[in-house]
Amino acid sequence: MTSAKGDDVEDVLQRDSSVPLYAQLEAILRAKIASGEWAPNRRIPSENELNRIYGLSRMTARGVLTTLVNEGLLFRVQGKGTYVAPPKINTVSPAYRGVREQLEAMGYETTTELVEIGIGDVPESVRSRLKVGPDDDVFHIHRVRSVQGEPISSHHSFVPAALAPGLPDRDVVTEQLCVVLDESYGLQMRRVHEELEAISASRDHARDLKVRTGTPVLLLQDLIADGNDRPFEFSRIVFRGDKVRLSFDYSF
Repeated sequence: MTSAKGDDVEDVLQRDSSVPLYAQLEAILRAKIASGEWAPNRRIPSENELNRIYGLSRMTARGVLTTLVNEGLLFRVQGKGTYVAPPKINTVSPAYRGVREQLEAMGYETTTELVEIGIGDVPESVRSRLKVGPDDDVFHIHRVRSVQGEPISSHHSFVPAALAPGLPDRDVVTEQLCVVLDESYGLQMRRVHEELEAISASRDHARDLKVRTGTPVLLLQDLIADGNDRPFEFSRIVFRGDKVRLSFDYSF
């Protein structure tokens, strides 16, 4: 039996247990994170330190740390060590429930910055999705959403101007865009096509989210159509992958 005194708990490896030692160590580290004994952004013991504390091989310790890093519970900083990752905010797709609404329901303090709203230069790829011509006006709404004063998502939404005249005069900061389009213009969501991928933050993403250019982020693209299969909104939302986890539930 090997024991080690942590900050306020004693951890014990049962060497005569049928549970493998690596699984026992993993359970101990998970408990330290879940209980708050190891707070977010705290540096944890190195592989060598875990080897000394628990009497396990460095390879075993490395495998356990790698598992927790891959799950997002820990993160590594080159040349410095391994740290406890801040907890991620778990949300569903904003196509089904607005991000701000979800965050506030979970008790988070949110703010939304309206960066731009108006007729803008729209890429051909967006026009094609919205089925509008090269001379048709399209509103571009650019917002940045923050939690506890820290930006977590950058939103670029595109709406054909002919379907939502006067949209720039509407409140798209305190109101969800989908609610404004529904209540003010009768544009009701009936079909959603979504694409999710991991990308590297561009310079614009980095500016909005206050991360370094090239940082891994999540890009969610939503194309929303009405009951006549007429697309009326296309959105590109970039989330900080270290802050947000997206959940998808399906019923069959």
